[in-house]
Amino acid sequence: QVQLVESGGGLVQPGGSLRLSCAVSGSDFVITSMGWYRQAPGKQRVLVAIISTSDGTNYADSVKGRFTISRDNAKNTGYLQMNSLNPEDTAVYYCNADLFRRGRAYRYWGQGTQVTVSS
Repeated sequence: QVQLVESGGGLVQPGGSLRLSCAVSGSDFVITSMGWYRQAPGKQRVLVAIISTSDGTNYADSVKGRFTISRDNAKNTGYLQMNSLNPEDTAVYYCNADLFRRGRAYRYWGQGTQVTVSS
């Protein structure tokens, strides 16, 4: 069984920073891409950032220059460094991982972590 566990969310003042982590546990898998999504109250879940096997990255326009996605393949962990946060960044943040396991492709999701930007 593969599980994704997120951590690092919380309450931060505007202009502050947070670092989210997404640890993938289990066995017999190879992670291809990892991504971060967010869902604000009353809105759809949207892509924030994604990182591929070759460490290529893509960001939503709203976070370019402020957020950085990275991964540590040895630890099967992904990260989202968020700087210059503003209230519009308030949402539940979800990580996902696309991976191969026993010859099949899967996408797994974490449980979500709340990020609240408020003074």
